[in-house]
Amino acid sequence: MELQTLDSRKGPVSAEVTGASQNNGLGYDANTSHKSLPKHINDSAPLPGDADNKSIRMNVTGTSTRVTHAQQKLARLQFATLLWTFMLVGWNDGTTGSLLPRIQEVYHVGVYINKGRLRGCIADFRVCLYRAVANMYLTPYMGFGKTFVLAALCQVVAYSIQAAAPPFPVFVLAYTINGVGMAIQEAQAIGFVATLSRRPETKMGILHACYGLGALLAPLAATHFAQLHRWSFHFLISLGIAVSNTILLILVFEFKTQDQCLALAGETIPERVQGEDGTFKQVMMTRSVHLFAFFILIYVGVEVTIGGWIVTFIIDVRKGGSSSGFISSGFFGGLCAGRILLLWVNKKVGERLVLFVYAGIAIALELTIWFVPSLLQNAVAVSIVGALLGPMYPIVMNQAGRILPRWILTSSIGWIAGFGQAGSAVLPFLTGVIAQKHGIKTLQPLLVGMMTLMTGLWAVAPRTPRRID
Repeated sequence: MELQTLDSRKGPVSAEVTGASQNNGLGYDANTSHKSLPKHINDSAPLPGDADNKSIRMNVTGTSTRVTHAQQKLARLQFATLLWTFMLVGWNDGTTGSLLPRIQEVYHVGVYINKGRLRGCIADFRVCLYRAVANMYLTPYMGFGKTFVLAALCQVVAYSIQAAAPPFPVFVLAYTINGVGMAIQEAQAIGFVATLSRRPETKMGILHACYGLGALLAPLAATHFAQLHRWSFHFLISLGIAVSNTILLILVFEFKTQDQCLALAGETIPERVQGEDGTFKQVMMTRSVHLFAFFILIYVGVEVTIGGWIVTFIIDVRKGGSSSGFISSGFFGGLCAGRILLLWVNKKVGERLVLFVYAGIAIALELTIWFVPSLLQNAVAVSIVGALLGPMYPIVMNQAGRILPRWILTSSIGWIAGFGQAGSAVLPFLTGVIAQKHGIKTLQPLLVGMMTLMTGLWAVAPRTPRRID
């Protein structure tokens, strides 16, 4: 391995080191005697300091490269674009809960379940899995940038349809189109951040915090539009965000592959990432993928069930008023805050252990919502539950980024995210089935059971990083 000329604080150092088996990050073998080094190396020659090392990265051949200011600027722009994408994903998920009572009123559909809605739920579940599989084939075939833009256009089409308040079957079809685009974008964004070499855990937390921000803001607007005659005009705001998201993706990523985008931003591209695409067979044979997928299925199902049904629970069981929709904002506000404010806790305690702590406290709070008939207490508890659930998704994706081989990482995350979207279809439906017979008061015991199952799945998830790039 060669160590090219490096700029140090006192002068350049040029060396060639061969046969390195253990190195210090700059290609130098710590076990090599100084006598075996070329004679022109001065023993007292200064090595790059900490400030220099921060801007030095090794490429696939072992040659050191300095990350330029332009590359750092592009990396920040790429990340900011992904934050905007995730804000839109959160905005979409945060819309449903506050608009649901008005949608039920306009289309004359209730929480009650019939065979037609059962078939619809099964269809939604299949669509979620189909789009997860589609992402595995679309990305290698079309490339990162083109797939991203195509998925973004799906949301533009969906919101254009929903803003017109079409007949109910068409309205539901638009949700399906939207879900396809949203799931693919989510997988692309998470896969991109998971491959970063500079502070990926922090960036993953910030990325998902933007999801929470979008989900926090959406109910504020949706609650207002739900009381208007033109309630569907709420989707015009969603359409505007989706159009701006599409434009940003085109301008920033320029239809390039993920490796090209990473290289332009000064990131290291491991040799195995280049030319080795994730395949369906590779993903399906990886046990860790399925453990993470089932965890995310339950997690997203719990998250969407709370966000979508808590308003109905507060109105029907706690006799809340027309402003109860803001409780959904409290939940997603907690989700957003938890993903930022608890980052230091995750690092201090350890991501694996801290998730058990968060889950235990969240279950205890759900029990208080179940048994304490106080509107104020329930509202506060819902917000805290959101804060505790918030860090879980990025923690799981961080673990996936450490454990899964990088050449199947994006495809694997697409599969995991697809399972999450399936959970968002199944668990709210299950809530409706139980509510049909026993009432919406059964929401809390269902959530407690699902959170307990989720905690059990985390207990059997992989414990230590085992990825080999």
